[in-house]
Amino acid sequence: MAEPDRPPRSDRSPWNWLLLIPIVVPLLTFLYNHDEPRLAGFPVFYWLQFAFILLGVGTTTVVYQMTKRSRR
Repeated sequence: MAEPDRPPRSDRSPWNWLLLIPIVVPLLTFLYNHDEPRLAGFPVFYWLQFAFILLGVGTTTVVYQMTKRSRR
């Protein structure tokens, strides 16, 4: 049986703009251009890098969930 004609797939979702957040935020050097506060003895630069990773994973997860198509 032939499948019905489907419109061409478009990845142009406004949710994709959220993916700029994990790119732009680490470029804001004033966020981590100092020594304090320390977390478990580590300067802000080191533990903030892990926070940036979590930000990227969270943002990517939100965009994926909001843009995925239902599957049969």
